[in-house]
Amino acid sequence: MEEIYAKFVSQKISKTRWRPVPPGSLQTAETFATGSWDNEENYVSLWSIGDFGNLDSDGGFEGDHQLLCDIKHHGDVMDLQFFDQERIVAASSTGCVTVFLHHPNNQTLSVNQQWTAAHYHTGPGSPSYSSAPCTGIVCDNPEIVTVGEDGRINLFRVDHKEAVRTIDNADSSTLHAVTFLRTPEILTVNSIGQLKIWDFRQQGNEPSQILSLTGDRVPLHCVDRHPNQQHVVATGGQDGMLSIWDVRQGTMPVSLLKAHEAESKFQCSASGMQGQCPTFFSPLFLSGGRTGTFLTHSISNQANVHQSLISSWLSTDPAKDRIEITSLLPSRTLSVNSLDVLGPCLVCGTDAEAIYVTRQLFS
Repeated sequence: MEEIYAKFVSQKISKTRWRPVPPGSLQTAETFATGSWDNEENYVSLWSIGDFGNLDSDGGFEGDHQLLCDIKHHGDVMDLQFFDQERIVAASSTGCVTVFLHHPNNQTLSVNQQWTAAHYHTGPGSPSYSSAPCTGIVCDNPEIVTVGEDGRINLFRVDHKEAVRTIDNADSSTLHAVTFLRTPEILTVNSIGQLKIWDFRQQGNEPSQILSLTGDRVPLHCVDRHPNQQHVVATGGQDGMLSIWDVRQGTMPVSLLKAHEAESKFQCSASGMQGQCPTFFSPLFLSGGRTGTFLTHSISNQANVHQSLISSWLSTDPAKDRIEITSLLPSRTLSVNSLDVLGPCLVCGTDAEAIYVTRQLFS
């Protein structure tokens, strides 16, 4: 595996995201965005990477991440998603959701759209309200779905000033993350260990399906959908457990993987505690936590990739001769708050004020 390159940026990094490459393009990832948290001033930043290991004209390494531009962000960046090639959507601890536009000609970022009070707590018996953190966002052009500590779900369209639809009391507990299952359906995870599926084609405010862990109601802090099998989803819990679910069958996870002793999460609350959100990508699954980042993948029969994916992730005994784990970061790294994978490229951010990047994750 190629060496992972680190850059210290004097900010605690809460989120990292690769800019998607154009459909059909053969180019590799070159640009990524970061969001910061728990700093006197927080920023959304755009970075470019060079050819790792090659010397430039000054005798330095071209692999150093170069800051293209940044913009101040009010509050902690709780989530960050690319809407398209030019626009980035950021969720704030203030309850605000902002769409930033990148101007490549002069390398600047500007506010393109903003919903200042997307999430808020309403005072009992009073019209007054206080802001609630927006804990998760997911984009599917032209739509943006947001969830928050207030248990609210918003459906926005990037060219509309008001929400297209809002489910005010979607959950009595904190919604920590959201992902699309397919265009009209989303899946949320909450602080009492539940997954809920919502169908925007239905007019009511009730989920179409509820799945949950048995026993203790361990908070689920992150969720991702398999890119090729939409019925397979992964969640990370406060107990460090990674759970694999088949939403077509039953209401309980089909596989449980003990990744580490610390949280596998991105907790968006007043406490500001943060951990790692898993990223699902075929045929690999990446996760991490306070003790580092781990790469796990199936080592089942590779002759039939499609069959190996199904049998590996949905197996009731996934740890037996099926999973190989490789540590990527030093064991003493502070909290790994976010990671993103695009093809063979990995980027992750930490509370050690460092960004780690490799473009040869699987070599």
